[in-house]
Amino acid sequence: MKRIAPGLAAAWLVIAVALLWAVVPGLFTAHDPIAGVPAEKLLPPGGSHLFGTDPVGRDLFARVVHGSVHSLSGAFTAVAVGLLLGTTLGVLAGSAGGLLDDAVMRLVDVLLAVPGLLLALTVIILLGPGTVNVAIAVGTGSVAAFARLARSEVVRVRRTDYVEAAFGSGGRYPAVLWRHVLPNSLGPVVALAALQSGLAILAISTLGFLGYGAEPPTPEWGLLIAEGRNYLATSWWLTTLPGTVVVAVVLAVGRISRSIGKDTP
Repeated sequence: MKRIAPGLAAAWLVIAVALLWAVVPGLFTAHDPIAGVPAEKLLPPGGSHLFGTDPVGRDLFARVVHGSVHSLSGAFTAVAVGLLLGTTLGVLAGSAGGLLDDAVMRLVDVLLAVPGLLLALTVIILLGPGTVNVAIAVGTGSVAAFARLARSEVVRVRRTDYVEAAFGSGGRYPAVLWRHVLPNSLGPVVALAALQSGLAILAISTLGFLGYGAEPPTPEWGLLIAEGRNYLATSWWLTTLPGTVVVAVVLAVGRISRSIGKDTP
């Protein structure tokens, strides 16, 4: 039986905890993430407040726990947008070839030439701020990466002997594409989706920090870090602890994506 590396096990544990925070936050904290107690403002970590309290007396750990649903669901939406649109474009380009392939890849080149954050900000300007719009904007920035990888995998698999044999035995193109090309092309794409999940969490937190994500007082990881930046000198926990959570989740997703990439043929 293959043993799981301690680092990989720790990564899965971090992701499991973050997902449980998003699904059942009440199991981890009984504090209200919105309402605060002014008499308990800016308390340091400890006692009944694991992460301390913010400037209006709200429990910071409760806000981090309840904010996980916004950050994680936004990352899931972003990856889904990039995966569906990018993979569709890549499969079409790789399977059709010719002018369609050239047109799609030139579009991909244009998207890759634009920095991801700048592209996301452009989409947000068009759609407006908000968690869903931020997720769509981040997902749009990952379309090119998915399209390029999916196209290269489809072209590679199309040239294999078993695909040529399927065509030689009278198989129709749609059937061969569905039964042979796609199942053997999507492994690396899945690994990329895992990697993009961590990048999406980081990008959504960055945009939330800049004020384009959830509106206050809604707890969201990037917004929590932004709210504490004016208190760095006196209340370090307001930015350090939410930031540590974001870093831990992103690193855990990256570790898991590397393990998926190694197991992908």
